[in-house]
Amino acid sequence: MSEKSKNIKKLILGENLSSLNVIYPKFKSKVKCIYIDPPYNNGELYNHYDDRKSEKWISELEARIKLMHKFLKDNGSMWISIDDNEIHYLKVALDDIFGRENFVTTIVWQQRTTRENRKTFSNNHEYILVYAKNKKLFDRSANKLKVSSDILKRYKNPDSDQRGSWQSVSINVQAGHAVKSQFYKIKSPSGKIFDPPRGRCWAYNEKKFKQLVKEKRIWFGLDGNSAPRFKKFLSESKLGTTPETIWFGADVGTNDEAKKEILNYGGSKVFETPKPKKLIEKIFKISTNKGDLVMDAYAGSGTSVVVANEMNLQFIAIDKGKHFLKFVLKRLKKSKKPILSKDIKIIKI
Repeated sequence: MSEKSKNIKKLILGENLSSLNVIYPKFKSKVKCIYIDPPYNNGELYNHYDDRKSEKWISELEARIKLMHKFLKDNGSMWISIDDNEIHYLKVALDDIFGRENFVTTIVWQQRTTRENRKTFSNNHEYILVYAKNKKLFDRSANKLKVSSDILKRYKNPDSDQRGSWQSVSINVQAGHAVKSQFYKIKSPSGKIFDPPRGRCWAYNEKKFKQLVKEKRIWFGLDGNSAPRFKKFLSESKLGTTPETIWFGADVGTNDEAKKEILNYGGSKVFETPKPKKLIEKIFKISTNKGDLVMDAYAGSGTSVVVANEMNLQFIAIDKGKHFLKFVLKRLKKSKKPILSKDIKIIKI
């Protein structure tokens, strides 16, 4: 039986390095996306983590990431939340583990929208470092994001074409590498003659262009008097937008929003820097497809687990906090896609 057919849903209570070592033989090279939100080395003591040990922080995190790297599929990726204090040191360590050629990007996340007037600068952002097991393979498999209604509005059908809605795109291109057959005159239905603009040429040779005219793929405007353009049909378009590297709180949520989510699930105010569901959803939308296996070795409040379950992803989540099992199971039972305890494999290491 394949791992996908087993529908893996695991919550592991235990120290993450030892837990990872225990499950490694079974899940080596099988995880599509790893997201972690480790304790930041900022000198603060959180309820469930003590990250004041500056001299040990990077080496301990590096040991865990080296092992997690081996869990990734060849086209898999790892996403790590971090703040200003350690991002540059962490990136150097990650370059060494993954190889600099497998660095994908740094995402800037607006984690707060209010101003902090007690400090010299109001720090309103954190980062997410993104690395791939093999960047070339990741680039091929990464998903585009859903297009906005504004983009869909560009597709219309002014000539009632039976092939459906379309938008017109230019058929002239830069002439730097053009051949002679790309320079010719085009006569519109109204009789107007068009030459390619200076420094440009037609995208097609004359034979190909005439074939496109026969197929009614060339648009000269409603009156047949406009410059020729190609009809790109919505039904033929692989629509999707390329993710940008600045993620605003209005789109993916903030720390405050995440805290409210936890309180809504009956949790107490014990998680100081939780991540909002919309932030994790965006990560998984880009990096995974339905049925893929994701992992979070610093599962904390369990947001990644809840999101994975709601997105029909398989998951392995690890945390050592005493809160972990009880609270995450509670969130799963009250989520948009409720799941019973019996459907989750609970392991204590």
